[in-house]
Amino acid sequence: MRIKERIQGLSVACARRPVLTIAVVVALAAAGGLLALGLQPDAGSDTFVSRSAQSFRATNNEHQHFGGDAVIVLIREQLPNLVETKDLATVSQLEACLAGQTLVADQALGSFTAAPAGSRPYGGWSSPCGRLARSHLVQVVYGPGTFLNRAVAAVNQEINTMLGQAGQAVQHYEQLAYKLARARHLSVAQAKQAASAAGQIEYQRQLQQIEQLALNSGIPAIPQIDSVQFIRAIVFDATRGVNQPKARFAYLFPTANSALIQARLKPNLSSEQQARAISLIRQAIRMPRFRLAYGGTYTVSGVPVVIGDLASTITGSIAILLAGALLVMAFVLLIVFRSRLRLLPLGIALAAAGITFGATALVGGSLTMASIAVLPVLIGLAVDYAIQFQSRAQEARGSRASGWVSADRAIARAALAGAPTIAIAALATATGFLVLQLSPVPMVRGFGVLLIVGIAAALGCALTLVSATLALGDRDGGAVGASLRGAAEIVRGVGARLGAALGRGAAIRLGAAIGRGAAIRLGAATGRGAAIGRQGGSGRLARAAERLGEASHAAIAGATRRPGRVLAVAALLAVLGWVADTQTAVQSDVTKLVPSSMPALRNLHTLERVTGVSGEIDVVVRAADVASPRTIGWMLHYEDRLLTHYGYLETKGCQKAMLCPALSLPDLFCSGVQAAKGCGPLTAATINSLLAAVPQYFSQAVITRDRREATLAFGIRLMPLARQERVIEYMRSQLHPPPGVSAQLAGIPVLAAQANADLSSSGRRLLTLLAGVLAVGLVLVVVFRQVARAVIPMIPIALATGWSALILFLLGIPLNPMSAALGTLVIAISTEFSVLLAERFRQERRGGHELAEALARTYRSTGSAVLASGVTAILGFAVLILSSINMLRDFGLVTLVDLTVSLAGVLLVLPAVLALSERGELAGSVRATPRRAAGVPRLRRRARVA
Repeated sequence: MRIKERIQGLSVACARRPVLTIAVVVALAAAGGLLALGLQPDAGSDTFVSRSAQSFRATNNEHQHFGGDAVIVLIREQLPNLVETKDLATVSQLEACLAGQTLVADQALGSFTAAPAGSRPYGGWSSPCGRLARSHLVQVVYGPGTFLNRAVAAVNQEINTMLGQAGQAVQHYEQLAYKLARARHLSVAQAKQAASAAGQIEYQRQLQQIEQLALNSGIPAIPQIDSVQFIRAIVFDATRGVNQPKARFAYLFPTANSALIQARLKPNLSSEQQARAISLIRQAIRMPRFRLAYGGTYTVSGVPVVIGDLASTITGSIAILLAGALLVMAFVLLIVFRSRLRLLPLGIALAAAGITFGATALVGGSLTMASIAVLPVLIGLAVDYAIQFQSRAQEARGSRASGWVSADRAIARAALAGAPTIAIAALATATGFLVLQLSPVPMVRGFGVLLIVGIAAALGCALTLVSATLALGDRDGGAVGASLRGAAEIVRGVGARLGAALGRGAAIRLGAAIGRGAAIRLGAATGRGAAIGRQGGSGRLARAAERLGEASHAAIAGATRRPGRVLAVAALLAVLGWVADTQTAVQSDVTKLVPSSMPALRNLHTLERVTGVSGEIDVVVRAADVASPRTIGWMLHYEDRLLTHYGYLETKGCQKAMLCPALSLPDLFCSGVQAAKGCGPLTAATINSLLAAVPQYFSQAVITRDRREATLAFGIRLMPLARQERVIEYMRSQLHPPPGVSAQLAGIPVLAAQANADLSSSGRRLLTLLAGVLAVGLVLVVVFRQVARAVIPMIPIALATGWSALILFLLGIPLNPMSAALGTLVIAISTEFSVLLAERFRQERRGGHELAEALARTYRSTGSAVLASGVTAILGFAVLILSSINMLRDFGLVTLVDLTVSLAGVLLVLPAVLALSERGELAGSVRATPRRAAGVPRLRRRARVA
């Protein structure tokens, strides 16, 4: 059985059992809608960069070993007030709370240390601190309080160790002196006196060594956490100015008036778990016990915070886009669509959307910034298919001169004559969206897959629900039929009153909203425009449509009289667009794509402004033993080369350099700038002793327990993304690790650079366009089994990709991950209308009509449906302008203008292509009428437009 008969059988079966059909589809849609409520938003980095990308794998590996991206708490307070007063104890307790710990005073170490596990958290177990302790969502916390307490404890431990060693040395020399004295036959008393003297000498020598070490290190006395002198010696650098922190601690004290707490979340947290962790951190800083005494403030920021808030925005955007799409589609259907059941396509669209997103939930999908854009677009496409099939059924119902035929027969006729063409157009559109799988951006690929599923659901709902509803409305139907007829009467009344109320002003506003090209199509598709006047109840609207119709007929007449000239101009504009596409700017920075009003984004900008650093680039180093002298030596020299190249000086800190050092393995031994002057010999024994002395709490952030991986971190200043890319490329070019050692760049800035590089490739975009045109053309060739029949509608579609690129360049809106796929979308959407019009023209020619009359009949019948469906498809994209997400809003604006111009161009260029094909002037073309209908005289090759 051929596809035509199968479609006809499906539609007729639905018409024969309308109540059952409607019940089944509505049940599926309702179930899908309920499942869709469980979809979780996803704004992670893997929606922008493919998981197979080297930069993503390196970043993910780093997160697995050293913790996820940090939630940063910016403390704004003068450092002397923060670290030299009781505020240091407050901050220490806050950091312990975020880490799920409690602090206790350790008199022996002179600092606060972590209490035993299970100790009562601050505020009790139901407080934010208690919930953080139970959830274990935070892997490690670094901040000024933790750092200084660990420093005091570490110094005191070292001092205690040295004192213990000194005592052992004194005891050793006393024993030697005693034995020597007894060997010389001195008395016991004399031997003891000699031993005591030797002990005193050794004690003085050990004390001098300790004093010299303290002098060299700047530690004047036994350190205590409340010792201002000791804290100042650790934190401040007098050579940089008054109360200026040491540059090597910029990751803790970026300026004289700020400090940072970094809470690294555990890797592989779900979006829900990450959002919970961030919420608990925000609640914790608002606890009264952590209020700073000198007016200091806390600001929670960082990449996870921005991503978490963006996920919440995604959820909120769905309701706005759904409401906007429904209102816009209802308005368009009431004004443009000439049907007794004008809002039926909108119900079909809702059913298709419910089924599509329900299927997404079933397979474990999620909502990304791109996938929520599917909702209004899918509604537009579903309305389009419903309009096309409903219009065909109505046309078949009133086509017989003998009178009005039954709904069953009209549906069967429409299913046989029109539904296959609609299905072919839908298949071509789906093929166009399939090409989105070539996009380097994962969420754009997901957008394409979801639209393909949606197209299938929309086509199925259109064929079944239109058939069932029209058949049910044609019967008495009892209460159901009466309800449908009553609803239809209400809709007609609302449409009449709305049309009368809007008048000519509505027509003008509608024309302004959808662009001049769409307004021309409005007139072309509605003929003289009187039908709209009768349906809408407004004579002024009818007259406006009639004038637009006359203008459109004149444009089509010009296209068919001078088809070669029209096609040449269209081709020239397309070439200009393809060239302009290579110069279009690209924006892939996630902070530029999210809502600018998001508090988290404002806080991130505040963090960047205060610290001068926009992110952290990590060099992940792997070796059999990364703590070997050779590997550490290479890391030190690599760090020194980069810092020197980008102008970093310890005396000036990070404020004047593009790169500055962050917490890294080499900094446990020697800073990068010291490496040039000499850090002393790095032997295996020295490295092992230093690593043993460093608390595990700190070393776990820079080296794994098995010593196979380590990190070398740099802070990168706030700068344009293009310059940031150049910095990253230079860093990558300088990576020359020794044999047996590998090194890769990782971090959010690296992922952003990867995404930007992928999107900036104009050659890749042009190849994607070519693949889209070829794929759609191949599908049409397979379906039509005639090359010319497939090529003719593809010519204006291919040219439309150039027109859209030209418009995008002229608007000056940069490409983003969504709009970079605009050419593919133009192919997908424009294909349907070009195929529908070309196939209807072919049917009219086969029916014996000359060129001019065939075009007129095509645009009066199918053109009317194309108008309504074209406007709905375009406005489906335009609804995205309502989104608060910058990426979607820009995408909606661009598609509104681009698709309007592209579809207008297709509708105007297609007659020229058809005219040239009739004259045989297209290379390799054949006549659009391969065989004549029986009894129809041969048509002339040239015909003038009436």
